[in-house]
Amino acid sequence: MKRFLLDVVAPLRRSDPDRAERPLHWLLAAAIVLPAALFVTGATISYRQHLTDARDRLQRNLGTVYEHGLKVFETFEITARYLDELLSDVTDEQIRADEALYNARLRAFTDTLPQLSDIWVIGSDGRPVVSGTVFPMPQQMDLSDREYFRVHRDNPAAGVHVGEVVQARATNAQGRPRFFTLSRRRTGPNGEFAGVTTISISPDYFAEYYARLTQPLVAALIRQDGLVLARYPALPRDVQRITPDSPMMREFEAGYEGGILTLVSALDGQQRIFAYRKLPRIGIFATTGVDTADIRLAWLDTMSRHLIFGLPATAAMVALCLMALRRTRREAAANAMLRQEIARREATEDALRQSQKMEAVGRLTGGIAHDFNNLLTAIIGNLDLALRRLDGEERVRGWLANSRKAAERAATLVQRLLAFSRQHPLEVKSVDINRLVQGMSDLLGRTIGETVTIETVLAGGLWKAAIDPNQLENTILNLAVNARDAMPDGGRLTIETANCHLDEHYIGQTGAEIGPGQYVMVAVSDSGSGMSREVMNRAFEPFFTTKPPGVGTGLGLSQAYGFAKQSGGHIRIYSEIGEGTTIKLYFPRLTGQSDIPAWSAREPAPQLANLDGSETVLVVEDDVQVNRLAVEALEQRGYRVLSAPDGPAALRVIDGAPHIDFLLTDVVLPAGMNGRELSEEVRRRRPGIKVLYVTGYTRNAIIHHGRLDPDVDLLTKPFTAEALARKIRSILDAGKPRAAAPAES
Repeated sequence: MKRFLLDVVAPLRRSDPDRAERPLHWLLAAAIVLPAALFVTGATISYRQHLTDARDRLQRNLGTVYEHGLKVFETFEITARYLDELLSDVTDEQIRADEALYNARLRAFTDTLPQLSDIWVIGSDGRPVVSGTVFPMPQQMDLSDREYFRVHRDNPAAGVHVGEVVQARATNAQGRPRFFTLSRRRTGPNGEFAGVTTISISPDYFAEYYARLTQPLVAALIRQDGLVLARYPALPRDVQRITPDSPMMREFEAGYEGGILTLVSALDGQQRIFAYRKLPRIGIFATTGVDTADIRLAWLDTMSRHLIFGLPATAAMVALCLMALRRTRREAAANAMLRQEIARREATEDALRQSQKMEAVGRLTGGIAHDFNNLLTAIIGNLDLALRRLDGEERVRGWLANSRKAAERAATLVQRLLAFSRQHPLEVKSVDINRLVQGMSDLLGRTIGETVTIETVLAGGLWKAAIDPNQLENTILNLAVNARDAMPDGGRLTIETANCHLDEHYIGQTGAEIGPGQYVMVAVSDSGSGMSREVMNRAFEPFFTTKPPGVGTGLGLSQAYGFAKQSGGHIRIYSEIGEGTTIKLYFPRLTGQSDIPAWSAREPAPQLANLDGSETVLVVEDDVQVNRLAVEALEQRGYRVLSAPDGPAALRVIDGAPHIDFLLTDVVLPAGMNGRELSEEVRRRRPGIKVLYVTGYTRNAIIHHGRLDPDVDLLTKPFTAEALARKIRSILDAGKPRAAAPAES
């Protein structure tokens, strides 16, 4: 070790004689010597601890084996006393005469106690009289050569004798061919030898129990003369006795009742730590042992895990010492990286603050939408009714028409605010954006004018996206109008599509609220005046605009922002003063099989010649003015109209009316039942009824994650009397309910 340290440290000293480096040389030496010394010390302590733990575990297992053996042999003693009472004053001839009765009594014991392999009664001539598992008893069998028989025949004072392990001569019901016995002498009326009673015990019973103890473990029952009665793991058949010169046998012969010793087993030649304890009243020892090789393996495993962490740590210490001489150079690079990280975090925090601000404005907008749309519905609807009934008085009709136009502008503002707040219901389709952009060419040309050149750059093999095509058209149109206004003297408008992959680096830099993956990109670029940094930071705020008063509402980019977020996508502005602006929208790629319907280019909806009807309509609306408007508008069309302010009242009307064809219900209702729950209950009672929902606020039971449920017909507030009649007539005339339609102004 000393030579190794000199070889490592000496070159460093020769290469740099500066005294300031000497502490680093000592630190390098300490980084090698101290871990090695700590490892050796820890290894010694760990090995001793493993030995102590093994001895403790050995003692616990021995206690378990001892208690188990004690209870088993106590059971055998109780059984032996029962045999003495059963066979007292009974001759062998009487037992043989009632062999079935005695066999049943003995079998009751062997069936109840799994530790009993069998019970035998043997006559004085060595022939079996009765057994608990063998019936009828073969009379030609002779057991006079068994060890236990000879012991009791030749020694009247033998008491309880534990026999050697022998092979069964008659197969019993237990199916265990090997056993050892606990036997007692039978005496006649005058004290003469009358035979033997034996309780047969299978060594497998003990081995199976020992196998369930904490492993690795060797457990055995050993007779005092060294005969192994039962052992786990099992021994070969030719090795069944401990040699007389074994240390364990010497302790048995010395009369020790228990102890712990380390020795090489005379049975299989393995070195083990053994613990033993003698069972009372019989010459049997319970023993347990653990291989010292297993202890060493566990210790080596522990130390190897320490090495897994210790060696890299030591190598790291050495590397750190060598790298310390270049620390100054690295500090400069680290400081540069720190400045970049600070800038990145500041950008992320700015994006988060902007997102939270936009979310707060969106919640405020959605909160007022429901009541505001109810008011607009009543205003527009009543103006329509007044215009229909008013004949002549052109000046009055002009005033009403102007009022209606103002209300329509207010309705448009509410719809854009809802789009910004991500609460506008989306009718999602599988859209080929290239086809959609191509289909907008005429509309864009009429809207933008002749001073702006429109170019399209469409990617080949463009992926499809799950979006609302109507909202995408509105978004592209709004962005095109903004681009036209940024180019008062003319310029170039470019609409581009592409497949792209947004990685974690891009998302981290921009603070986008999306995950990495594949997206379909739509970009609208202009060659106009561009935006400053301050304008870009506020561009998505509702009502923020740089246009002169009366030119714009400041909601075009807000609507695009809300639509992109509600569709699970992202929007980003790129702009420089004097260079123009590019606004990119990213929508998630639609992959795999999907039940989303495919989009096709819109065709003009067929106009219904007659909007009148004679069906019965139930109107459920909690707003009194909207309720009255719907009732009057439908009654003017010839419908029979029933009205209710909430769900429970509507159900009472349903139960009392003989026939109702149509249910018109608001989604948000009082009295604890919303419109969806009401329609389900009504359809349960009247299966053939058709339903149209109206709502001015979309966070409710029929719209989930901003998307309209596929089985729903919806008319959004505010709506006109004609739009209501047209929608109801189309649903009644259709074979099945059609998809939701946007509100008509």
